[in-house]
Amino acid sequence: MSNTITDTNFNFPNQKSVYKGKVREVYNINDEQLVMVATDRLSAFDVVMPKGIPFKGQILNQIATKMMVATEDLVPNWLTATPDPNVAVGHLCDPFKVEMVIRGYMSGHAAREYKAGKRMLCGVPMPEGIKENDAFPEPIITPATKAEMGDHDEDISREDILKRDIVSEEDYLVLEDYTHKLFKRGSEIAASRGLILVDTKYEFGKTKDGQIVLIDEIHTPDSSRYFYADGYQERQDRGEAQKQLSKEFVRQWLIANNFQGLEGQTVPEMSDEYIETVSARYIELYENITNETFVKADVSNIQERIERNVLTYLK
Repeated sequence: MSNTITDTNFNFPNQKSVYKGKVREVYNINDEQLVMVATDRLSAFDVVMPKGIPFKGQILNQIATKMMVATEDLVPNWLTATPDPNVAVGHLCDPFKVEMVIRGYMSGHAAREYKAGKRMLCGVPMPEGIKENDAFPEPIITPATKAEMGDHDEDISREDILKRDIVSEEDYLVLEDYTHKLFKRGSEIAASRGLILVDTKYEFGKTKDGQIVLIDEIHTPDSSRYFYADGYQERQDRGEAQKQLSKEFVRQWLIANNFQGLEGQTVPEMSDEYIETVSARYIELYENITNETFVKADVSNIQERIERNVLTYLK
């Protein structure tokens, strides 16, 4: 097994606090900058798996930062630097407490709800007579409330977000606009690589001067689902499962091993061999979505490498 990073305890100059999310650890520097470390933790069904996935943090961080750069002409973002393969640095923001989930296809959670007989998702109607992995007539936004580590994100409607004053109507209109623009650009980038961007989520925050910016990750295998475009329609016509690049293959493996994050369920043991296959799938997605060969960073001592690179940047 390759060396992985599943936890950090850095103490950077002028560090105010550290927030540990499901897969990222965010260091507040002087209430001005955030140093975001992408770990190799794997989360599924809102549960963090016991073992790390080699190179996963590097893959997520590098895809997200490349996609931030590829969309900054459309939507402003928080990013200012990437001093290490696993690290992004950017402006301190006050995050909105909703995830803007957008779906172009009836897949994953939407398909599971549809199979259960539901025709409304987050207050948005899903048309009758479509089957799993069919495209929606237009992409739909199905927001989720942002969960603390270990809790489940929950579906929420636009109406409830406004009624509960989680986001003001003025700000929510901006979030919706940015979400549609980012998904359109993401879909175009995916198409140019022979992929279909099926669904994804975006997170936003406000800078100190009140600007709404894109934060966290974008178009990564943890936040997005991709299908291979080649053979998509043929597979749909034959009623076959789609060939996909996303974390869904992990979810399906967990479901097959009787785990969906429900009370009383135990996380199944992931063998070293299975973990290596998960790592290989993440590398495959990186190379497909970026059209670049993945270059593995030095993992002989990841903690030391990150600390050295961040300290050099902060100086």
